[in-house]
Amino acid sequence: MSQQLTPVRLPANQPRQFYRGGAAIAELRGLPATAEFGPEDWVGSTTTRFGQQAAGLSPLPDGGLLRDAVAADPAAWLGAEHVAEFGSDTALLVKLLDAGQRLPVHCHPSDAFARDHLDCRHGKTEAWIVVGTSGPNPTVHIGFREDVDPSVLDAWVTGQDRAAMLDSLNAIPVRAGDTVFIPAGLPHAIGAGVFIVELQQPTDFSVTLEWQGFLDDPQAWHLGMGQATALGCVDRSGWSAQRLTSLVRHTADRHDPVVQLLGDNEFFRADRLHADSPVELDPSFSVLVVLEGTGRLRTEHGGDAPLRRGDTFVLPHSAGAATVDGGAVAVRCRPPAPGGNG
Repeated sequence: MSQQLTPVRLPANQPRQFYRGGAAIAELRGLPATAEFGPEDWVGSTTTRFGQQAAGLSPLPDGGLLRDAVAADPAAWLGAEHVAEFGSDTALLVKLLDAGQRLPVHCHPSDAFARDHLDCRHGKTEAWIVVGTSGPNPTVHIGFREDVDPSVLDAWVTGQDRAAMLDSLNAIPVRAGDTVFIPAGLPHAIGAGVFIVELQQPTDFSVTLEWQGFLDDPQAWHLGMGQATALGCVDRSGWSAQRLTSLVRHTADRHDPVVQLLGDNEFFRADRLHADSPVELDPSFSVLVVLEGTGRLRTEHGGDAPLRRGDTFVLPHSAGAATVDGGAVAVRCRPPAPGGNG
């Protein structure tokens, strides 16, 4: 029989990356900015970095790993309906990502591509919740402006024509409160000074089209698939301004108790909570990131916990219904709804 579990406050978990960043994560958490190459904090992670055994996995206060705890009692952590569909797979990875420099142009495979070429049920659709910016022109780059011929893309990648790749993308200015949905295959790059809460499918599959100046191993960009196969996962279609409206939302001016941040989709769910009065939450495995203020998390079966800016929690399904109050502002991230209803 499954046990009733309590919410767990998680420490920072910043596996070393190839690009700079991390100061905004440290500031949010109230920690010294010591990890120059720690631009990603993997929160509630049961996922490892590509090709590694343990890097990326979230540790628990008792010294164990969240991955192992979930595997030992998936129903308690994830709920019976989730387990019936996904087994002990959380179907979610959440990160804090602070781009201290522009990221390279890259994209991620779809579920079908990952099944065929990477032996994995998940590709890597993702979404960005912008929670802070710095610098004069915080920008993200998403989707080719015009259709790109396969031979042109092949030439860009072979010659590492970095300017052509970046210039071919739509440049979108962003501010805190904006959200950007990134479907699998969409080429993209996050600009310097953009700080996000990122939801994604639980893999570390990146096809790094612009690898020069970023990756030490020039063969690592294609995940061992080879150039011809890897380029097959790229969405080469043109994304007009009108088409981009389906991906970008502006929510900074919304202060409802629960603000839905992403449109309906089959991959994950996210809400911003404004707990000036008690906000009720249904039972669910979820990751909570406290962005502002202080408050309290109260759960039906898992006890209470104080909240403060910079806290990150993983909430097990068996803790039951929950309430956030006291004025805190937080982002709640959840896996896809069982049945794929968004």
